[in-house]
Amino acid sequence: MDLDEIQACVAADLLAVNALIHERLHSDVALINQLSFYIVNSGGKRLRPILVLLSARALGCQGTNHIDLAAIIEFIHTATLLHDDVVDASVMRRGKDTANAVWGNEASVLVGDFLYSRAFEMMVTVKSMHVMEIMARATNVIAEGEVMQLLNSNDADTTEERYLEVIRCKTAKLFEAAAQVGAIVSGASAAEEDAMAAYGRHLGTAFQLIDDVLDYSASSQHIGKNVGDDLAAGKPTLPLIHALRRGTPQEAAIVRDAIEHGGREKIAEVLKAIESTEALAYTARSARDEAAKAAAALAILPASPYREALYALAEFSVNRSY
Repeated sequence: MDLDEIQACVAADLLAVNALIHERLHSDVALINQLSFYIVNSGGKRLRPILVLLSARALGCQGTNHIDLAAIIEFIHTATLLHDDVVDASVMRRGKDTANAVWGNEASVLVGDFLYSRAFEMMVTVKSMHVMEIMARATNVIAEGEVMQLLNSNDADTTEERYLEVIRCKTAKLFEAAAQVGAIVSGASAAEEDAMAAYGRHLGTAFQLIDDVLDYSASSQHIGKNVGDDLAAGKPTLPLIHALRRGTPQEAAIVRDAIEHGGREKIAEVLKAIESTEALAYTARSARDEAAKAAAALAILPASPYREALYALAEFSVNRSY
């Protein structure tokens, strides 16, 4: 089952989510409309909203709260992208100019704030204190993850454990929340809710680890950003951490210098170190281990096309090329 087939399982729900996104993006402030529509419609895979929908449908959700929550999750994700691109001084995302490159950093940060506040405004209508607790905690953890990543920047002594903690906070936490709130609005048991949270957490970790692989192995045409962007920003991702740990003294020195100073000046030498230490294969294996844990968490669900799509989503997370 490929991504198109996964999306087809919740096609009607996705149409409703997209309609709600466009409705609730509206603001009387023209710049908010322009910038937010630009990034929301810039070709994202909608994985996090899909995760809400599949989780909810797999557990027999009734009503429309899962539609609202899917849109809310997408707004929060979009807000984090706007803020991320400002912090990283990124100029390309999903093959297009970033919003900050088009409108400037100030506008991007403020529209990101608008999307956060609109998401919580919408959340109130779901009328679930448990959902509010999960989402409030998730946004707080994501912010912590952003700060942790900032602290790790240009730090060649970042350990694998520290880096994985950043992933779990910055990326996996929203996947976890998406799967968990889908279960909550379906009236799931505590065990089912915990299982879906675990599924999302492991899925999100696997997804980010493959992003780390693609940053050094895919073309900009496929991934929608420049190869080596993480290196240019001095981010010690897992391939670099592994190459630094397993490389020769000369390779380790090259990788250390690249992390500490950023830039792409030594990208060819860094890529050689990554290749000789099999750092991409190591990172991909770590991602597959996470995807397997995600799949194992689904055993509690009743058999359905939605459960099969969740299994397929775990496979997609590690087998994708974009």
